[in-house]
Amino acid sequence: MLKFLLHLTPLGAESCRAVSAESYAVPPGQRTQSSSQGLLFGEPGVSIPSVPEPSLKTKLNPLPPILTAHLFPKLDGMLIELLRSLAQEDWEKQTVSPKWTVKDVAAHLLDTSLRGVSIGRDGYVVESPRITSAADLATFINRLNSEGVTVYRRLSPLVLIRLVEVAAKSLAEYHASRDPYAMAPYGVSWAGEEKSVNWFDTAREFTERWHHQQQIRLAVDKPGIMTREFYHAVLDCFLRALPFAYRDVSAKVRTLVKINVAGECGGNWYLYRADEVWQLIEAPTGEAASESTIPQEIAWRIFTKGIDRESALAQVKVSGDASLGLHVLGMVSIVA
Repeated sequence: MLKFLLHLTPLGAESCRAVSAESYAVPPGQRTQSSSQGLLFGEPGVSIPSVPEPSLKTKLNPLPPILTAHLFPKLDGMLIELLRSLAQEDWEKQTVSPKWTVKDVAAHLLDTSLRGVSIGRDGYVVESPRITSAADLATFINRLNSEGVTVYRRLSPLVLIRLVEVAAKSLAEYHASRDPYAMAPYGVSWAGEEKSVNWFDTAREFTERWHHQQQIRLAVDKPGIMTREFYHAVLDCFLRALPFAYRDVSAKVRTLVKINVAGECGGNWYLYRADEVWQLIEAPTGEAASESTIPQEIAWRIFTKGIDRESALAQVKVSGDASLGLHVLGMVSIVA
């Protein structure tokens, strides 16, 4: 049974500076015991169709984990610096999220940080409604997000900034305290998981904080944070949704779909048809069927519903089987 509460939104872009990627190898004897930490974002129960495990005879090398807990303080420090630089009129500028201004996004970041610490660190859950579908979950999350924004946007910018700073620090400390290789008691639903390892849930939260900050930066025309250090980890996390997104797409065994995010922050991701399931693998194998090339400037927008399909189609290139290659444009790596 899935237990969690995520938040969502779309966001911004610009050029990516090359920064050496980190090694994310799993230590020998990867741990799988249950985490002593509690839930991160609430406790609604919902059954999400999961991606079946491929059989042992077809199981190839999976992608390595994405370790992001150490990046939270640096990313949040850039957020605080950004918020302090805003002029009074900047706070009311519209973002690419239709219902939210810059101040609304800042209020949302405060709200979700406080909820994350309260539930994840302290195990304090106030509301646990009956949820029977992904649509119910999205409705519940959207309501909580809207309520949080309504409350915290009433604060002055100076008070909001100070509270965001304190809450972000507590949330970063919580994620740093988790055993990344232990199992979380809930799953990343947009990847089709009813249970996830802690590192994946932490990476999911990192993508949220990254793309919300990008939303603010885009709205106020400030330099972005599309460095390889940050953005590659975001893309790698988003693209872990590929097997779930393709779960209903038929293809013969050993079919290979290549997704290329073009730019210094991007890379190649390989989706392989193993028996009855799709699997992400480290290196290409099998029969290449299609290759999709997505500019890094719009990749995160595609996966967070921040760009319409027609605008994306005009910038994405596909070779080979178009139906296979273009299916990635429907992938959503947020709860929506």
